[in-house]
Amino acid sequence: MTRIEPFAGEGVSGMLHHADSATGRGVVLTHGAGGDCNAPLLVAMSSALCAAGFTVLRCDLPFRQRRPRGPPSPSSAAADRDGLRRAVTAVRRLGVQQIILGGQSYGGRQATMLAAETPELIDALLLFSYPLHPPGKPERLRTEHFPRLRLPCIFVHGSVDPFGSLTELRAAVSLIPVAPEIIPVEGAGHDLKRGRFDLAPVVLAAMARIGG
Repeated sequence: MTRIEPFAGEGVSGMLHHADSATGRGVVLTHGAGGDCNAPLLVAMSSALCAAGFTVLRCDLPFRQRRPRGPPSPSSAAADRDGLRRAVTAVRRLGVQQIILGGQSYGGRQATMLAAETPELIDALLLFSYPLHPPGKPERLRTEHFPRLRLPCIFVHGSVDPFGSLTELRAAVSLIPVAPEIIPVEGAGHDLKRGRFDLAPVVLAAMARIGG
């Protein structure tokens, strides 16, 4: 039986999922601009990943630790990335050898920027609803760092996401040197709530293909 417990220390706050048998694999997951570590998608994915043998930390970004509601400020983005760096370090101290960093929307964007800045920090990225551009503003792409992502990436993306269509995403990820995998979720928007299938086994299969 897996065990879930609060995790706090060195600026990291969240919930830690312990697998029945430690496999040396870990995942750090974080939330979007309007959520926290208890977002339904993060809870469901953490449970599924833990059942598959991963140690999982779903954590609150620093901006959410400072206040329970409200979006992040652009000025806090660097601090949020530093919070993710501390979360990865905390999980490594648990004896985890391989770490996949993931996030939903804003959290995923900060994860990619951190991976571009410090490519040796993690082994792969798992991104839910990457916010490719603001809704209605396709010219404002958030991809300038993609050419520096030199690690496996999995993008889970809804077919009707206003932050970027699947066609736009497929064009954007061509900038990433290591060919990424895209998992389309038909009928789902940015919250991925209207998918036609259970995401967990599909995501786990993709992680197995990258050696996760």
